[in-house]
Amino acid sequence: MKKKKVKRKLLKLCSLGLLGITVCTPVMAQQINYQANPRTGALQALTIAGDPQGMNWLVATDGSQYSWIKENYGWGLGYFTQIKGNRQDEVHWNVPVEIRQGGKEIIYFTGDIRILVKRYMRDEDLVEEYIFRNLGNEHISLADIGIYTPFNDNYPNSQTCINARTNTHIWEGDNAAYVNALRMGGYAPHLGLVVTKGAVKSYEIWERGNDKANSHTRGIIALNLPDIQLEPGKEYSISWRLFSHKGIDDFQQKVLEKGSVFVSCNKYVFEKGETARIELAGASVVQKCIVKKNSIITPMHKEGDKWIAEIVMDQLGEVHLDISYGTNKQTHATCLVISNVDSLIQKRVDFILNHQQMKGSDRRKDAFMVYDNEKNEIYLNNTPNCNPVDRDEGAERVGMGVLLAKYYQLHPSSEIKESLLRYTKFLRNRLQESDYKTFSSVDRKGRNRAYNYAWVSELYFQMYGITKDKQYAVDGYKTLRSMFRQFGHGFYAIGIPVRLGLQMLKTAGMQTEYETLKNDYIRVGDTFVKNGLNYPASEVNYEQSIVAPSIMFLLQLYQETGIQKYLDEAKRQMSVLEAFAGNQPSYHLNEIAIRHWDGYWFGKREMWGDTFPHYWSTLSGAAFYLYAQCTGDNSYKKRAENVVRNNLCLFFEDGRASCAYIYPNRVNGMKGEFYDPYANDQDWALVYYLLVSDNIY
Repeated sequence: MKKKKVKRKLLKLCSLGLLGITVCTPVMAQQINYQANPRTGALQALTIAGDPQGMNWLVATDGSQYSWIKENYGWGLGYFTQIKGNRQDEVHWNVPVEIRQGGKEIIYFTGDIRILVKRYMRDEDLVEEYIFRNLGNEHISLADIGIYTPFNDNYPNSQTCINARTNTHIWEGDNAAYVNALRMGGYAPHLGLVVTKGAVKSYEIWERGNDKANSHTRGIIALNLPDIQLEPGKEYSISWRLFSHKGIDDFQQKVLEKGSVFVSCNKYVFEKGETARIELAGASVVQKCIVKKNSIITPMHKEGDKWIAEIVMDQLGEVHLDISYGTNKQTHATCLVISNVDSLIQKRVDFILNHQQMKGSDRRKDAFMVYDNEKNEIYLNNTPNCNPVDRDEGAERVGMGVLLAKYYQLHPSSEIKESLLRYTKFLRNRLQESDYKTFSSVDRKGRNRAYNYAWVSELYFQMYGITKDKQYAVDGYKTLRSMFRQFGHGFYAIGIPVRLGLQMLKTAGMQTEYETLKNDYIRVGDTFVKNGLNYPASEVNYEQSIVAPSIMFLLQLYQETGIQKYLDEAKRQMSVLEAFAGNQPSYHLNEIAIRHWDGYWFGKREMWGDTFPHYWSTLSGAAFYLYAQCTGDNSYKKRAENVVRNNLCLFFEDGRASCAYIYPNRVNGMKGEFYDPYANDQDWALVYYLLVSDNIY
């Protein structure tokens, strides 16, 4: 009887949102339930028994969720290029020739290839096996193989997302590949997939576009298999298990229990000469494990229940660590080696000073501009592009100025100071009106964007700290007051300078302005507390860069006021932010938040698809860092360091930079895996690196 009362009380607390989630129940081992389409044999629903939301972890493929997503994208359907002799054919399997055993076996034919899909339950898990068999009389090669796995990863609105959408974290780890699909609200049950036979080498994204939900959907995910060589009568199979789990620790444990392995490194970006420690968990019965780096083989040794290798990272650039274990099984980790963090940032600062500040008689003189790394010149925003306001002389480009101001505090130089004086004059005279209304371009005809005010005010406050010229403190204060007058106290702006602004006003002796701004901040904080997890839509309906700025603001407000409710609310929202972060063993993915539209809006290639990393993932790093300061939990500081360090890959040894790395193998059939040629807005990553590494607000 007492247990029932406790359970009822727990459920009541959860339903009221007092435990930091919208709805929760005690989570135990929960069965995967599925429903197949009787026409295609594809899965059209994946649910977890006992989930109070009854969430379907798959996008609807009947056109009801998105009109352009139809049955051909159902889970388990797919495509490949068939190579026979000199002939290549791109083929799909989407119409079965036979469905047997009540839908547990589905047979498809494409030319000489038979695809047999088997599904059955093992304990609480759903097991799927895909068998490709050559029924012809000739050798056949299969390339560009993709199996559609349309996880429900999209953004209609915050409440739908938190309760019924997933952040899908994919690790294309060869024989040890997996998918960790975390409910966006951060509360269990979650969904996992682990490969138990065969391999996944990469993934692709389909159905992205300006006319296909724009920035509000990740698209249709397809997992890529390795190329297959099939002699007549031979077959290749891949199988995986789908299971429920309670979070990242439980996910990793279940991956191991189901016979796979889990790889991790002490970090993923190294300075040249540092030592990487690679750990392989789960291969307890294996007699030998090795790591291969650039054809050099290092045996792994056993420490407890893990295999360990330590390798000196002595070569600049990406390092692909191939790990062999078991019987012909393979996985990997991906690291990056840079020369030195300090010199990397210095070279970036020098490049901005020498190549990205506008010169001549142009009205944009002294602005920091987008740089085209292919043409080796400033991009003047004078050619047709998808969104000129994302390539203009203001807005996110202000991050270059903020970086220089922070860097100056560590390494004062007359060149940096002179550049900043010219730049802040440009901002005040060319991008702002007398009442501090702030624009992104000198013609002042574009959108009046609330984000701009936070960024410009931060630079002014930084400049006051550098020069002690009180006018900068006035400019910072009045810029923020202009924002609040025009947009109210409910906008989730990125980077509102809470601590910096208040401390600079106090230092400047502007007590009245200090109290006014503090009251503005308290009104914002109270709004964020009242809204809780009901985040309002911004330029994207729901995204990590709404959640992270909310937490950053609340934590700084707690630091300045000591009011407990702001820390309590930040704690409540933290699991939602953490659900965006991946944990895969790659500098592109580890602790990097999911984002998948900025390559289109800000890049030269104008390409949709996962941007791993995207520099705004460092907002999560800033939130983790502030959280560690407020709570004393240093595990979050380590996570923060990982986030900002992994973002260093966006900066190159010659001082150049890239606004986005397009991570998937292909997007809409176009090749990915490249750094976009524009150096645009990525320098915010270094701004937050300096917060985490040097405590410069």
